[in-house]
Amino acid sequence: MPEYLLKIRRFDPKSGEAAYWDEHTVELGARNSVLDAILKIKDEVDGSVGIRCSCQQAICGSCGVRMNGKPGLACNTHLKDAAARMHGTGWNATDEGAEGGGGWDGVIEVEPMGNMPVIRDLIVDMDAVHWKKIQRVTPYLINKQPVPEREYIVPHENMVDITQSMACIQCGACVSDCLSMEIDPLFIGPAALAKAYRFVGDPRDAEHFERLKDLSEDEHGLYDCTHCFNCIDACPKDVAPMSQIMRLRRRAGTDEKIVDRNNGHRHEDAFVTLVRDYGLLNEAELLPRSYGGNSWFGKFHPAAGVELLSSISTVLIGVMRGKMSPKIALFGHKLRKPDLDAIKQLYKKIEERPRRVELNLYVSGYEDDPERAPVAVAVSDDRVPPTQQAESASSESETS
Repeated sequence: MPEYLLKIRRFDPKSGEAAYWDEHTVELGARNSVLDAILKIKDEVDGSVGIRCSCQQAICGSCGVRMNGKPGLACNTHLKDAAARMHGTGWNATDEGAEGGGGWDGVIEVEPMGNMPVIRDLIVDMDAVHWKKIQRVTPYLINKQPVPEREYIVPHENMVDITQSMACIQCGACVSDCLSMEIDPLFIGPAALAKAYRFVGDPRDAEHFERLKDLSEDEHGLYDCTHCFNCIDACPKDVAPMSQIMRLRRRAGTDEKIVDRNNGHRHEDAFVTLVRDYGLLNEAELLPRSYGGNSWFGKFHPAAGVELLSSISTVLIGVMRGKMSPKIALFGHKLRKPDLDAIKQLYKKIEERPRRVELNLYVSGYEDDPERAPVAVAVSDDRVPPTQQAESASSESETS
């Protein structure tokens, strides 16, 4: 039976002492879970080890921790897989990950999740951050009126559309590794915004517009996400919180025409237009178009002038350090005409679609029908005219 060295991050704020690593060697099968090893240490060696757990079936979300730097559920992470993870090298196990572990030779560092205060050892205060932000997005259905006598009749595709966000078990793994929350602790966060889409995407809810406007106008809301993909990698249930955030943005900007004070939708719209016109992002045009209007004349708008003046120091530093040339800073990159024409054809194809099509990659919605079994479902929206679908396609590519 293989041996694993568990290094558990211990911390008791009441003691006044700094956190330290507590090392224990355990003999367990490679397919035993990290939680099995922690509970074995707690039962047989040191009963003071603090760990929160309940169902041990990857349902309750209680046992979220970081294992060799990566967040996850201790109860459904095999010792072999945890040991094969290496700090800073992504999520896939190393090729040599064998029975006794991989690149770390059976060493597994277990520490509490990030972005939340530590209560003791591996237990974090989820009330202070996670649940507070969940409450922020009004996490319950607001009935449309009049309420039917028996039940609401909801189209099948609408329920499939929100199934992915409904799968969240509130473990906080996405919150733990959210880079935006590290920089801005007030950011609503991936878990809460995924929960928000669960109700924005539900046709029974009466306040879609109000929810979207609230989250768009909040400077720590929809547009505070930086698309780092950490929440998608972290989620043990494939909820893909960042994808739900992108869908909220499309609903807010494209469907509901919400012009937010954070300039988020105008910024995304400028991205779409510049890539269509230049084939590559033209940074020199992005800033003025985001603030002054989505055209070449945007740079002459007073609001754009203020932003351009504030960015001069950044441009000069980039030129001085060789990170950009004056020519590219002023005129952007250029593509060959055949390549640019190919990109424009892609836009044309998307814009000619009669309906916007989004893919829910979580579940098809049909378990017993082989013809409808693929794990992708097209969810169409008749409200969006074809001329606005290029924006949808560009936003979708950010989540691919």
